[in-house]
Amino acid sequence: MTTTSRTDTQSRAEPALSGANTASTEPGRDCPLCPRLVDYRLSVRAREPDWFNAPVPSFGDPDAALLIVGLAPGVQGANRTGRPFTGDYAGDLLYATLLKYGFAAGHYQARVDDGLTLVDCRISNAVRCVPPQNKPLPAEINTCRAFLSATLAAMPKLRAIVALGRIAHDSVVKALGLRAKAAPFAHGAVHRAGAVRLYDSYHCSRYNTNTRVLTPEMFESVFAQVRADLEHDPEKWKPVFG
Repeated sequence: MTTTSRTDTQSRAEPALSGANTASTEPGRDCPLCPRLVDYRLSVRAREPDWFNAPVPSFGDPDAALLIVGLAPGVQGANRTGRPFTGDYAGDLLYATLLKYGFAAGHYQARVDDGLTLVDCRISNAVRCVPPQNKPLPAEINTCRAFLSATLAAMPKLRAIVALGRIAHDSVVKALGLRAKAAPFAHGAVHRAGAVRLYDSYHCSRYNTNTRVLTPEMFESVFAQVRADLEHDPEKWKPVFG
């Protein structure tokens, strides 16, 4: 495990880009900020009118200690169901791991009405709308960071962030005000930003697990470390953004 630190975390979230509301943690259902994503969203909505087909909101309690940040909704996963990581393989691995380490309760059945609840945990994405080929453009990531920054600012008890993949990591690093060179992405790495720890993991996609870039054991080790740190860290709870 590698660790980097910084104590002079930004005292507030990044300013929103043009067209976004600085007070809002979630884009509206018909968010117009990224034209390519709007076009794709509308095309999927026309083809599959019964799907959610909108920016996928964060899931979990804003007072949670842990925030998990993924890349973006999958077209047949969260874009279909309306809940992050619900309906595709990545969610199978993520929610099984959260249940194992006490960050979720109930039974995950890949439906928004399955009764699953998160425990001291919240899940969001660096980009809230489904992108074509699951590949958001840099400008789209930058635009949506206003909502990620607002999400961080709205979590007064935030102590841990798990970034799933390099894109999520890089966006969180920028939202926290860390220097990129001081917080490089590496699976299992831990970086400090004031009272918050940022934990890195390879994304729990089927591709990564099929190619053995990520194994379930590697993924679980990240959440085992988060659980141990949250339970044994002597630092007092305190707001990160004021």
